Amino acid sequence: MIIVPNLDGKVALVTGGSRGIGAAVAVALAEAGAAVAVNYRERADAADALVADLNSAGKRAIAVAADVSQAPDVTDMIARVGSELGPVDILVNNAGIAIVRGVEDLSEEDFDRTLTVNLKSAFLCTQAVLPAMRARKWGRIVNISSGAARGAGAIGPHYNASKAGMEGLTRGYAARLVRDGITVNSVAPSLIDTDMMSGRSDLAARIPLGRLGHPEEVAQAVLMTLGNDYMTGQTIILNGGMAFI
Repeated sequence: MIIVPNLDGKVALVTGGSRGIGAAVAVALAEAGAAVAVNYRERADAADALVADLNSAGKRAIAVAADVSQAPDVTDMIARVGSELGPVDILVNNAGIAIVRGVEDLSEEDFDRTLTVNLKSAFLCTQAVLPAMRARKWGRIVNISSGAARGAGAIGPHYNASKAGMEGLTRGYAARLVRDGITVNSVAPSLIDTDMMSGRSDLAARIPLGRLGHPEEVAQAVLMTLGNDYMTGQTIILNGGMAFI
């Protein structure tokens, strides 16, 4: 049984990988042996620093700028990763935004932007890596969802919809790709100690475990899906005991 997968020779792409959960996932993948492409849109300094740390530790990593909600950017990103590291074997769709809005304040622009960045990006990136994965009869796709896909959440209904859509996308792809040797799963964390939760340590009172989750715990769940051929179309929920589904 594979607990920590051996990813030697594999190429991984983490979208929104410069900080928080994405950075933790990138580090975990590199430590498991994968060459890692760290995607970012704005935080070049953070992405470059992460890649420098990985390279200095003897890992293969590159930083790749792209707005993954835009098809031309995705096409260019996949081409660059393929040229510098090789075809993508592992895709982690982590890029996302959280625009906090009440129902009265939620605009059409907020809704469209959230769905484009959080959901359409996962579709675009998945479509872009599938041809090479299918050709090799092996691939792993992990979508970073949220507890907001099932619960009320604190961000707004637009965010709920984007994350619920991501889990639907997960199941839809999983059902159609399993015979190609490609698994597709989701990891749905709630209240993780990242920049998004800055100044909200009070939220720990909602969690039976008594603390916020760590990005590394999310990364551990991502790794679990990579070595398991039999797991596909599933959502792994991480919430410190707030709900049981």
